[in-house]
Formats: sequence, C-alpha cells, structure tokens
Amino acid sequence: MKRLLLLSACAFLVGVCPPAFSQDTIKIGEFGSLTGDNASFGISQNEGVQMAVEEINNAGGVLGKKIDLTVEDNQTKQGQTTTIVRKLISQDHVEALIGEVASSKTLEAAPIAQEAKIPLIATAATNPRVTQVGDYIFRVCFIDDFQAVVIARFVMESLHKSKVAFMTDVKQDYSVGLTQFAKDYFLKNGGQVVKEQSYSSGDKDFRAQLTDIKSANPDAIIITGYYPEASLIIRQARQLGIKSTFVGGDGWDGSSLIPVAGKAIEGSFYSTHFSTENTSPAVQDFVQKYKKKYNKTPDAFAALGYDAVNLLADAIKRAGGTDSQKLRDAIASTKNFPGVTGNITINAERNADKPAVILTIKDGAVHFHQTVEPKKS
Repeated sequence: MKRLLLLSACAFLVGVCPPAFSQDTIKIGEFGSLTGDNASFGISQNEGVQMAVEEINNAGGVLGKKIDLTVEDNQTKQGQTTTIVRKLISQDHVEALIGEVASSKTLEAAPIAQEAKIPLIATAATNPRVTQVGDYIFRVCFIDDFQAVVIARFVMESLHKSKVAFMTDVKQDYSVGLTQFAKDYFLKNGGQVVKEQSYSSGDKDFRAQLTDIKSANPDAIIITGYYPEASLIIRQARQLGIKSTFVGGDGWDGSSLIPVAGKAIEGSFYSTHFSTENTSPAVQDFVQKYKKKYNKTPDAFAALGYDAVNLLADAIKRAGGTDSQKLRDAIASTKNFPGVTGNITINAERNADKPAVILTIKDGAVHFHQTVEPKKS
C-alpha cells in the first residue's frame, strides 16, 4: 500500500519525484568464508572479485551502469550461507550471485538462488551436485569427476604409483565426492586402494588414522580435503616415519598449507585451476596487477573470483541487461570466454570445460609441474 501511495504521489508531482525505483547500478552479491577455518578461500575469492569489480567500474561499468557489490561472510559455519543468501536476494535485491569456493556452502545457496531465479556463478565449488540443483546455477571451475581422474591419472601415469591410500573429510561434500571418483578410476584401471581413512573438518590429531595407513605401506596417500587438515596430516605423517608421496586436489590451495606443514610437504603435489607461472600475457598481467593491489601472489581462488565477475559482466552485456531469464541464457551460452584460469566454455550441464594444472611444492614454494587434460576411461 505504501508503494502504491508513493507512486500515486509521484504521478501527481510530475517533475518533482524521480522515476520510481529507477536503478542506476547493477547489484551483485558475493558470499564466502571470510573468517573461520576456511578464511583463506573466501579472502582470495573476494580479492579477485573486488579487483574485477573495480576494473569494470573504472572502465565505465556494464552497459553504462556501475556494479554495486554486496559481500557477506558465512564464517565457515554450516547453515550460515542459507541466511546470508536469503538476505542478499530478499533485502539487497541482487541480480546475480558469486560464490562459493566450498561445495557444501554452495549447495546451501543453490536451491535458494534457483527458487528465486537469480543466476549464481560458483567460483570453485567442484562437486557435481552443485549445478544439478537447477538451470540458474553455474560455475567457472572444473568438477570433481574431472579433477579426480586428473589426480588418479597423474599418480598412475606420471608418478608411476598404483598402490594408494585415501584420507577423506566426511564433513565436506567436496572431499567425499573427490575420493569416490578417484577411487573408482584407480580400481577400473588396475590400481590398488590399500587403505581408506576418514576425518572431520577441524580435527587436529590424525595419528591413529596415519598409523593404520602406514601398516599398508602405500606408494601415495591422497588427501581429498582442505588445506587446514591436509597440512597437519602431512606433518604428522612425516613425524611417524611415513615416506609416501602426498597428493591432493584444489582444496589444498590455501595460504597456510606450507607454513603449517613446513618441510614435511616438500615433494607433494596437488591439482588446481591456475598457475602464476603460466606465461600467457593475460595471466601475467593479472598476476602483476594483483601483486600491486594486494602485495601478494594470487592463488587459484582469487583467479576464479576474478573470472566469475568478468564472465558475468560479459553475459550481462550480451543479455542487454539483467532480466533474469535473458541473463541466465547468456551465461549458459558462454563459449571460449578468455579467463585467466583458461578459456571457459559453459557446457550443457552448466559446468566449465577446461584443463587442470598440477602444482608441486619445492624449496618451500609452489611451482607449476604440468597440465593434465582429461580423457575418458
């Protein structure tokens, strides 16, 4: 009723009231873990997002409108994403959403965005179930069945190790899925899974699981969880005399991985989306701008946040605005978008088709090792 009265008043006071509810900005919401155990993920994503928004706005915006970014922190707490995404949609009236790195958090947000028909672009949520929620859910990263095959093939074909053990974080959809897909590949292709152990996010002591794994003497131990626990697992494993090669996924890509693990992590490998050692001019330009702005080197999640915003801006231009259906269709039709994490094509399942990179840890730093293309088993 108040809205109707306001519109009526403006109709009579021609020239006095501005056009009702005119919008001279494009409202985008971002959600992530800016604090809590996975803060490294959310901070990196946010820095990439903020950098892209700043560059777009400084260049005149999108279709003549500046991006108005609202950022919310889920504090790495289960259930918090549901609350903040509902707020972003119902109170902040965002027209698109960016986030999250963690699959479990993104799976909280996706049904809400889908019901509201607000396009959501996940940055690094790799669990296949994320985009299966509905046709308004997208991502700029590869997915776990892809990544799992990359990891398994790398261990078997490049490291020439076929006797493996898995450590899985049962609290994270990402970890559970990655283990299952990688294990399936190993078993189908002549590998041996000699031990499987589980843990939960936040655990600090892994010696019981590692002692059991040590008894099987695996060639490699694949930790499919996130960097806070992976760094502790590897450090404790070396203290127990375990000499196996450690391998992980993009969940290892956190700022505390090497500082916490120390020398124990030397010679380990993990798959991810991006390498600062890529000599592409676009990548090197991004790396230098990021270093200048934040005084540090970008990781994969900063690069994915940057790509997500730029891909969204490109889709808004192609859609001619932010009409929900038209914007959804424009994102879905993205082909060969030149991201800093590689050219991005959104496929029929709304996932990004792209290769993965393998990084290794040497002399206390992360280095590019190789690019791995997927192949059908």
